[in-house]
This record gives sequence, structure tokens and C-alpha cells, in this order.
Amino acid sequence: MRIARGRQIGQAALLVATGLLALPVPGAAQIPTGTYIAAGIGADFPVTGSVQPQGALRSATNGSGEFGYSNRPMGLLTLGYGFGNGVRVELEGSLRGNTVTSAAGFAGLSPIGASQGQLWNFGLMGNALFELNVGSPYIQPYIGAGLGYAWTELKDARVVGNGLRFEGDGTDGNFAYQFIAGAAFPIRSVPGLAATLEYRYFATLDPDFTGRVVNTTTQATTSGRVDLQNQHHSLMVGLRYALGPQPQPVPLLATPPMLAPAVAPVPVTRTYIVFFDRNSATLDARARQIVGEAAQAARGGGSTRIEVTGHTDTAGQAASNMVLSLRRAQVVAAELRRLGVRREEIVTRGLGETQLAVPTADGVREPQNRRVEILLR
Repeated sequence: MRIARGRQIGQAALLVATGLLALPVPGAAQIPTGTYIAAGIGADFPVTGSVQPQGALRSATNGSGEFGYSNRPMGLLTLGYGFGNGVRVELEGSLRGNTVTSAAGFAGLSPIGASQGQLWNFGLMGNALFELNVGSPYIQPYIGAGLGYAWTELKDARVVGNGLRFEGDGTDGNFAYQFIAGAAFPIRSVPGLAATLEYRYFATLDPDFTGRVVNTTTQATTSGRVDLQNQHHSLMVGLRYALGPQPQPVPLLATPPMLAPAVAPVPVTRTYIVFFDRNSATLDARARQIVGEAAQAARGGGSTRIEVTGHTDTAGQAASNMVLSLRRAQVVAAELRRLGVRREEIVTRGLGETQLAVPTADGVREPQNRRVEILLR
């Protein structure tokens, strides 16, 4: 039942992400490209979970009960990769530790006099995340979901009442899943670094532990197994750092045609063309060589204006292609700046699929159209 509900939530979140990714993104915040690392710390809020004794143990407790937990700190470490098109994947390790603060139910132990225990969760998750383009250079929202495995330990759980003591201990591993909603806030003074704020819902299939009911007078013991519901809400803050060179967000400012001043044509002195893989904004070795040649010519040839224009083929949605073309141009511009070309000499723009080098029908993957043109004037 919980997995079915999780699947419905994930499908709805993916539909929202798909719609938002189709929006044009002038001056969007920096989306991580390539490998990155992240860490976060925050507060974990466990859901009051049902405790289900099985077999003879259920008869001894006269039914099921539930545990209430303390809200405690939790943390995680992440190694991720951004594809440059708004999609990221991550490998995450997380740790949650909570204390049993209350117990209810267990009719055979009523009235309950005391309860104690600890609940630990170590999760190893694989996540997929989708950037939500809102057109702001200061915030980059995202949503995602994760699947993985979690080791859950119930330690020294005790519930005392009516001359009986219920005990639970052990470690169990189970399938785990989570849903993520967050936002990154680029720290513009440190390229590639961003602060993050996240909400996470994390849950596992019900772990199974060893349980006992002990008569505190006769010490007679009934043993069995007990299932524990395991669900958590978390709020976290963190830092994310991209390890490679990152494209810088460059606003596209549209000038109304009636107000645009007349400018005399400036002759093009040299043209360089860089090609990209499908849905990619990553420079391969050949592309870096061409950009290096353009940078050398710009520094030695007296160019005062370098136009960097990104293009795509007609596969995919036109709005998404406009975003991808700008991102490709930004990657090339960042590489030019790294090679010594002054920022003020570079003009960057994306034209999407509006100016094809090879005319094609809509939806055609054409390598010659997936390009960035570098014009030296």
C-alpha cells in the first residue's frame, strides 16, 4: 500500500517537473554539470509507527501498539553527476537516529508505565533529480526520488506495564524509497558552490525484529517476531560543490525591435564551430581543441567582440531546445574565459532550433545542427 502511494506521488511529481522544464529560462540559476559532491544536516521527524507483534507474542501483548519518537538530527553525504540538461543522478549515504519517547496500545500491558529505546537507520540510496526552471539567477528548485536499501536497528526497546515488559532488539535490512523537494542557492563568489535547502520523505518496508514479553514477577518469557513501521520526514540545509568548470548564467535581454538602435554591420573575421552530443552541453576533447584555437585567435588577432551562439537540432520540444542551446553557449563562453578571453568581449546567446545548419523536419536528430558557433569580429 505504501509503495503504491509512493508511486502515485512520484508520477505526479514527474509530470510537474516535465511541465516546468519546458518553460524558457532567461538568466536561470546555474545547473550543475559533471561530477559534484554534497553534504547536508538537518532535523529528522519520524512518523509515529505501528508495532505489530506476531504469533504467540501478539497474544502476550493482547494486540499491536505504536511507538512515538524524538525529533533528532540527521545527516547525509552525496556523490552526484549532472548531465547539463536539468537531470542529475546521485549516490547517497544517510544516517538517522531517534529515541523512543512514548508507547501506546499493547492492551495486555495497559496501563503502560514506562518506555525506552533507540531506532537507527543507515540508508544507501540512488536518486534521480530534475531541475525546475523558474528563470531566476538566485534560486534553482528541484524535485526527485530515490530507491535503495536501508539497515534499521531497534536497540534496547522496552515497554513496561501491568506486570509485563515488552522488549525488542535487532537489525534488519529492507528496500527503501524517498521523495525529495529542494532548492539550490548559488554562491556567486565561488563558482560551482551552492547552498541547499531540502525536504525529504524517507521510508522502508517494515523491518522485522526479535521480540519478547517477560512477566516481571515470574520471569516467564514469550518470544517471537515483531514488525515495525518506519517512515520519516526531514528538513535539511547543506552545501553542494561542482568539481569541474561550470557555465556561468548569462541573462538574455531582448530589445524591442522598434527601440533597437541601428548598428552598422561589423565584418566577421573568423568562424569556429563546436559540435555536441545529443541532449548534451559537455565539451569533448575535440570541442575543447577548437575552443582553444578560437581563444588563441581572439587573444592574438585584435578581436574586440566574440559572439558565442548555441543551436540544437529539432528533436525534443522547442522551449527545451532553447534552454539547451543557451546552456551550450554558456559552456563554450566559460571555456573561452578560462583560456584568457576577457568576459566583456564575449556575447552569449541561444537560438534553439530556429537557425538550422541542415534543414530537417521536426523531431529529427541531426549532428550538424547540435552546435555552437564562435564568431570573432
